[in-house]
Amino acid sequence: MKIAGHTLGTPDQSVPEAIRLFRRAGLDAAEVIYQDDYRSGLPVRDTAAAAEAARVADGEGVPIVGLTPYTTAINATDERIRTDAVDELRSAIDTAHTVGANRVRVYSGAWQPDPPDHARHWAQLVRSFQDLADPAAEAGVVLCAENHFGTMTQTAADTAALVRAVASPAVRVLYDQANLTFTHDEDVDAAFDAQGDLIGHVHVKDLVFKDPDAPFVASETARVHAEERAVVSKVVGDGSLPWSTILRRLRRVGYDDVLSLEYEYRWHPQDLEAPETGFRRGAQHIRDLLLQLELQDAEVRS
Repeated sequence: MKIAGHTLGTPDQSVPEAIRLFRRAGLDAAEVIYQDDYRSGLPVRDTAAAAEAARVADGEGVPIVGLTPYTTAINATDERIRTDAVDELRSAIDTAHTVGANRVRVYSGAWQPDPPDHARHWAQLVRSFQDLADPAAEAGVVLCAENHFGTMTQTAADTAALVRAVASPAVRVLYDQANLTFTHDEDVDAAFDAQGDLIGHVHVKDLVFKDPDAPFVASETARVHAEERAVVSKVVGDGSLPWSTILRRLRRVGYDDVLSLEYEYRWHPQDLEAPETGFRRGAQHIRDLLLQLELQDAEVRS
């Protein structure tokens, strides 16, 4: 499997600087935020910035494999708003093609628990993914709906239901067990039972609970504010996520692709070591676990 760095973890670096940091940290690839007004992101529809990032990635031997937009309105019932959001994601597909990325993270709309008109918003969400599926396929890009709070696919079950409703090989699940854990949704076994056959991308991060009994609260989609948090972010391997079990389950469903270290330094720098150190240690932990699994499997075969 390839281990990628995510520019969520490099808020103080430009995209070219982040790519060079990932190389120094021993990472194989990069996932890059696609958003205006973020130093470590590619601005929306900025073809010059995309071309420069691709040039640096090629020179450093750290390919850009994914883009992460923050577009949220693809489930809007106002057709003009929905169309504008879909158009922004079309631009993300175009930019992914420019930089050589083959996956785009997609938020499944903006959503808070129990508002009215769930069915109407869900229908718009499915429609938006269907509108984007053919352009994505033509560009060689997979759209990955994330297990993410504040969207219509917070749970693994809902994410799988969306992907099955869209019914396109260009739309798959972005599996994020940390998100499912701190929202008190599916554990590892339940997550794989619900969506294991649909995984197209994986985010890797770690945490410990400050209060495991506290209900999950988040007032926005992108992040959980400090006063709302019941967890502390950790370098991968220092937290409570069972990454050995997760990696084994990924191997069992045939996933042998990118593991993206979503180091949350942009949102929670007070919790984490400096990015280069955190990325290096997290990647080494994942590589050690993968090697252990290989050795265990070799023993079984012998």
